Amino acid sequence: MRFEYKYFIHESQLSAFKSALQPFVKPDKFAAKQAKGHYTVRSIYFDTRDFDMYKTKVEHLPHRLKVRLRGYDFANGSTPVFCEIKRKYEGPIVKNRATLPFETFKKIFKGASIDELLPVTDNADNIRRFFYQIYKGQLRPCINIIYEREAYESKISDPENGFRISIDKNLRSVPYPGIDELFEERDIRFATDGMMILEIKFNKYCPVWIKPILASFDLVKVPASKYVLCIDSQPGIRPDKRREIYYKSQYIHHHSISKDKLL
Repeated sequence: MRFEYKYFIHESQLSAFKSALQPFVKPDKFAAKQAKGHYTVRSIYFDTRDFDMYKTKVEHLPHRLKVRLRGYDFANGSTPVFCEIKRKYEGPIVKNRATLPFETFKKIFKGASIDELLPVTDNADNIRRFFYQIYKGQLRPCINIIYEREAYESKISDPENGFRISIDKNLRSVPYPGIDELFEERDIRFATDGMMILEIKFNKYCPVWIKPILASFDLVKVPASKYVLCIDSQPGIRPDKRREIYYKSQYIHHHSISKDKLL
């Protein structure tokens, strides 16, 4: 169980905000390796024909589900990707996450046997859970959400709490991606103008030092869903046109699924 608090912060506040954080946090091990102090996050989100996952968020339902495929930075032959199922139960978040090579993931989506490919992995159960959600809900990839992330962790080690702060910049998206387009950017549209998304994550408690910093910058916790923001920024994706996702998604063409079977 994990808690996530989200805030909007304007780019004009960023330098001063990071200076206020400096006594308490340090870059996480992934951001520290990057020359610019951030890395690129790429996530293909799946949804149903009726955009059920989108609707549960905009309707503020207490129990929600997201299914996504995530990659980082750029691809090569052995690039790992992450299959994620993210559930929200009112307050806390529960996430099932598994990794496998991108090429292996694409083979499974093209019809290769999961059982034949999974024995080489250490997280087979979560991969099976991921594909169970895909097949059970007849989910299709509807959008690839991309942004740069600056990530920080507490200078005081507390693995049980796992406190992290991330600043997500340049939020943009690609409509109707094919599975093999996770690391590609075409027809992108930016979702927030001058605003960045600040996320605070922890398992047990939010450190007391962060509250006065947030207050000094007038930052207020908000429901800042990147999925909703990006869907709403794409004029070609209309959740009220419920079957459009099926027709335009390249998933259909890759799998030779006829429209008749989808209606």
